[in-house]
Amino acid sequence: MKVKNICCIGAGYVGGPTMAIIAQKSPEITVTVVDINEQRIAAWNDPDVEQIPIYEPGLSEVVAEARGRNLFFSTDVDAAIDAADMIFISVNTPTKTYGMGKGMAADLKYIELCARQIARVATTDKIVVEKSTLPVRTAEALKNILDNTGNGVNFQILSNPEFLAEGTAVSDLHKPDRVLIGGDLDTEAGREAIQALVAVYAHWVTKDNILTTNVWSSELSKLTANAFLAQRVSSINALSELCEVTGADIQEVSKAIGMDSRIGPKFLQASVGFGGSCFQKDILNLVYIAKSFGLHEVADYWEQVIIMNDHQKRRFAAKLVKTLYNTVSGKRIAMLGWAFKKDTNDTRESASIYVADYLLNEQAMVVVYDPKVTQEQILADLDYLGTRSEAENRTLIKVVNSAEAACEQAHAVALMTEWDAFKSLDWNSIYDQMLKPAFLFDGRRLLDRKVLEEIGFDFYAIGS
Repeated sequence: MKVKNICCIGAGYVGGPTMAIIAQKSPEITVTVVDINEQRIAAWNDPDVEQIPIYEPGLSEVVAEARGRNLFFSTDVDAAIDAADMIFISVNTPTKTYGMGKGMAADLKYIELCARQIARVATTDKIVVEKSTLPVRTAEALKNILDNTGNGVNFQILSNPEFLAEGTAVSDLHKPDRVLIGGDLDTEAGREAIQALVAVYAHWVTKDNILTTNVWSSELSKLTANAFLAQRVSSINALSELCEVTGADIQEVSKAIGMDSRIGPKFLQASVGFGGSCFQKDILNLVYIAKSFGLHEVADYWEQVIIMNDHQKRRFAAKLVKTLYNTVSGKRIAMLGWAFKKDTNDTRESASIYVADYLLNEQAMVVVYDPKVTQEQILADLDYLGTRSEAENRTLIKVVNSAEAACEQAHAVALMTEWDAFKSLDWNSIYDQMLKPAFLFDGRRLLDRKVLEEIGFDFYAIGS
């Protein structure tokens, strides 16, 4: 079959950019992104394309090119489902906060709601594509719901996990390392569905970079890809602590091991810890799956990646407190960066949230600046932890509009996100306006230690 009309349920960090690129590269396909969040859809439709709800370099230009031509954003979910040949499910699958699997398993309630809505609305055959990151064999549950609650139409389920890195999502979509499509390889209808999706991506991706597998391999590949990347981050962060007590420098160690062609240099940058919506969630999901099958040694191995990451965040915050004479009570701490990495406004599981929470528990006065994250989001992140009341959070934390304003009369600066703009700040001027001694804690190894110490900073960097 030839796909002429695509619906994507979910206008978030995956659905929005992915569908924008598909629309850009496939002008003959009508692409409609739907979401029940009216405010989010309104933002995607904002006449000023710079106001779209997701910041990714290059994304606004892609949306400007395709929106209104063959890319549409709507809250009319039923109409989009009914018109579509192919439906992508790209909704949130957070870690469960209740019941069986609490704290580890993926919460699939939104996936099930989507499946039931598709089954209720669809009156013609559909290809349903899992775009959200899901546990192995979720497609089986989707198929069961669709086949037993629908209107007698035929559904084919495909797995098409995303491998986007936030901050480079547009380039990742334009030139992917691979596109993975899992489906039913044992039936003619399943193979036809796979080829229908292959044909969509083939508008701009070479066939050699499109990999087809069975559904279960595709679902597991996504979880394990993120687990392997997170494992590298936790490995280098574990070594950073060893470097600090032995006199080695983690950047030199990282460069030495990264030059080994069997290892390579990527994801070997020591930091205050990884964040984002995927790494922790997917590893916990993998741990839960392993435990559910009685593979406890496998579960313990992968869980250690999370344990190390949590330790690194606590260690950084504790180092700051210890350096400031074992108390930060009443002291002004400037935090530069709240997003979990540069070139995105995504804050999910950002190390900044947990370091700030630690410092607030120590009664510090925390002042935050991030060039792309709003005050509303920063406060919402802290409120979600539930450590203290919303009123207390609004009293204890302050959000300002510049790095200079954050650092004014500060006792210490904690550099939390590797925004390029922070490298070019006038650090001499910042030093002059801080209380002395002026402490600078580089959680991203972004700055030149020698230069900062010559200015007069008492300087600490992860792994040195």
